[in-house]
Amino acid sequence: MSSVNWLLVMPIIVIQLILMAVALIDCIRAERTRGPKGLWIPVIVLIQVIGPIVYFVVGKEKAS
Repeated sequence: MSSVNWLLVMPIIVIQLILMAVALIDCIRAERTRGPKGLWIPVIVLIQVIGPIVYFVVGKEKAS
């Protein structure tokens, strides 16, 4: 663990946290999603980087 260059890893962690926060806020505020919100919230939180991306691609309803 001491050989990890934190200056390279920190931006990736920050981007991942921002992406997760934006996806969670969008999911909570959305009136409708493809599938239950109760399913999307754990997907966003537990599947790290891929979960928020999957939510935005598959789970987010298109604005009519």
